[in-house]
Amino acid sequence: MRVGIIGTGRHGSRYANHIVHDIAGLELIAVSRRLPSGAEQAARWHCTWYRQWPELVADRQVEAVIAVVPPALNLAIAQQCARLGKPLLIEKPLAVSGAVAAEIVALYSRHHLPLTVGQTLRYNGVIRGLREQLPSLGPLYSFAASQRLEPSTIAWHEDPEQAGAGVSFHTAVHVFDALRFMTGLEVRRVTALCRQRSGTALEDLLAVLVEMDGGVVGTLDCSKVGHARSGRFEFVGREGQLQGDQIFNTLERIRATEVTRLDPGEPVRTLVPFLQDWRDFLAGRAANPVPGADGLAAVRICEACLESSRSGQWTAIG
Repeated sequence: MRVGIIGTGRHGSRYANHIVHDIAGLELIAVSRRLPSGAEQAARWHCTWYRQWPELVADRQVEAVIAVVPPALNLAIAQQCARLGKPLLIEKPLAVSGAVAAEIVALYSRHHLPLTVGQTLRYNGVIRGLREQLPSLGPLYSFAASQRLEPSTIAWHEDPEQAGAGVSFHTAVHVFDALRFMTGLEVRRVTALCRQRSGTALEDLLAVLVEMDGGVVGTLDCSKVGHARSGRFEFVGREGQLQGDQIFNTLERIRATEVTRLDPGEPVRTLVPFLQDWRDFLAGRAANPVPGADGLAAVRICEACLESSRSGQWTAIG
């Protein structure tokens, strides 16, 4: 499968390097980046450089497209790719709003084309270990989840028109997708508070009370305010507790006061298995690793958090 990548900045370069060096069956044949450094990258990866992304999509040799760009561009890219019949992998978040995300999903559904969303936290060993171990807790009652990162150094993260929102759309979107993936439950409503602690244009701290299917309740907080990081998940069920940190690769079961350390395996570069599954999906050998509908669900939850923060009320997921 011959692939073109739109956006080869920090994260897009990771996609490119893995396709070139680690993923048999995918061939990087074109990249698009507005900066002149795109030409240098293309020379290094032995592919074609396009300054403007529509030229890449129009290239007849490009069979599938990966978009790693500010989410405000995703709809236009999806429209062009759908018009030309090209499968699309969009890095999270799927869009800057639930309405636009729904439009992208509906567009690809009408054209019967593959749409995949880069919610790669699903491939973390701790996340997968928690998912595997959760049934051992019996009925699930509550959870606590967090992802705390250093302040962003990416300029467009501070531009409301390009980013759409702050940590809700660019951090919590990972955590909500992981919760849905691990538990198999849907988020039904949220009540949230957003704060701007570092003088940023968009929210850099989010705290949420969450209600999921079956009355499962929990807390979630995401931030980019301190110079440290963690990614913790804790689940409480009738038979005990599970906890893990996806950044520090720890996984534990607690029963009464006994702590049992579980092995989540060696840390993996999540893009590699994700791209391998995407390749197999496009070849008809596997299911879509993260369908567009899942990306839409995560965006809708994050949008509900923003609405709740504005209204001061519980907000149902639309």
